[in-house]
Amino acid sequence: MEQGLRVAAAVSEARQWDRLMELAKIGAIPGDGVNRQALTALDRAARRLAIGWAEAAGATVTVDEAANLWFRLEGRDPSAAPVITGSHMDSQPAGGRFDGIYGVVAGLEVLSALRDSGVTLERPLEVVAWTNEEGSRFSPGCMGSMAWAGTKPVSAFAEIADAEGVTFGAALAEHLQAEADLPRRPLGGKAHAYIEAHIEQGPTLESEGLAIGIVTGIQGSRWFTVTITGASAHAGTTPVSLRRDALQAAMRAIAALNALTADPTDVLRFTVGSFLAEPGSSNSVAGRVRFTIDLRHPDDALLMEKGNAITALVQEAAYPCTAEIEERFTAAPLSFDTGILDGIEQATQALGLSSLRMPSGAFHDAQLVARAVPSAMIFVPSRDGISHNPAEFTSSSQLAAGTRALAAALVRQAA
Repeated sequence: MEQGLRVAAAVSEARQWDRLMELAKIGAIPGDGVNRQALTALDRAARRLAIGWAEAAGATVTVDEAANLWFRLEGRDPSAAPVITGSHMDSQPAGGRFDGIYGVVAGLEVLSALRDSGVTLERPLEVVAWTNEEGSRFSPGCMGSMAWAGTKPVSAFAEIADAEGVTFGAALAEHLQAEADLPRRPLGGKAHAYIEAHIEQGPTLESEGLAIGIVTGIQGSRWFTVTITGASAHAGTTPVSLRRDALQAAMRAIAALNALTADPTDVLRFTVGSFLAEPGSSNSVAGRVRFTIDLRHPDDALLMEKGNAITALVQEAAYPCTAEIEERFTAAPLSFDTGILDGIEQATQALGLSSLRMPSGAFHDAQLVARAVPSAMIFVPSRDGISHNPAEFTSSSQLAAGTRALAAALVRQAA
């Protein structure tokens, strides 16, 4: 623990904050927000900043075929499986300055702190920026970490298109060509441990006055797209009794889904995040409606039960319209490695930081990485629990505390 505390002491609150604010200028939107989509020129500009900081800390830079960006600091035993930390650099369209990018900058700060402290680790330490975690340009999210962990090959995402019709495959090829000067590394590989630092994106730590969340696991997710087809008709001449109104059918379906997912304990999460009615004219009956479902719960059996009931329920509620339900993404609930969690807790105690073991309600790359590598996460507080919003905020001192806990935990794993 002594070496971990030396590295933690070398963490610079000011340097880390300055880097975060510099990155926040790339894709800045009004209200201190950020719109920096994956595999865009803005994404590449942010990556170049990070590359400069990593190289200044003595790290080598590589990129894999999924465009995951890697910074590696060698240890005394270069052949040893590395310890990995990191997160993502893309944002929501109206996102904040800390979601995802904090985990990458925290990893870079640990590299700088290792240089400044003079500590050399036994194992290599790698910092990674995963590709397309948010899924806001190409859905689903976490494509880079899925490909690295072997959950899906990169080719599985090739034909997925963004709102402008650009496919993931085309955007990836353009991106890799723009980074052709960076050495290429194989996708995947062995690792000793993975620890991801992230803002909480919820109110628990702030409300309880705690510095660190020791994340025990991530609840499961099931994402669906519902397409309800009726018949477009004239709003003034078509009797209501003869209509096949897709919008009214969608409203009935959502009401039925609200009843299905009602939970007095408020643990089950059901969200309709996107809703599109066509033809979208004020004097026409909607002929088609498409909406999304995001269903989450930490218990796999309940998640399966509720998710499996969706198709029949929506089809019945939508009659006389027809309904097609496509499940786009599934991730089972996950528990993180208890040994790494214990190490994080010991690090927080040694640093005098208050902490709480807690689950994550949000989805993270760590959920995919953990299927291949022993993993865990560290949370820092989010003001008012706000995230995916320009108002997202965590203070420089809170971020530095999280990075010190991360540094001590990483050194423990790499010793």
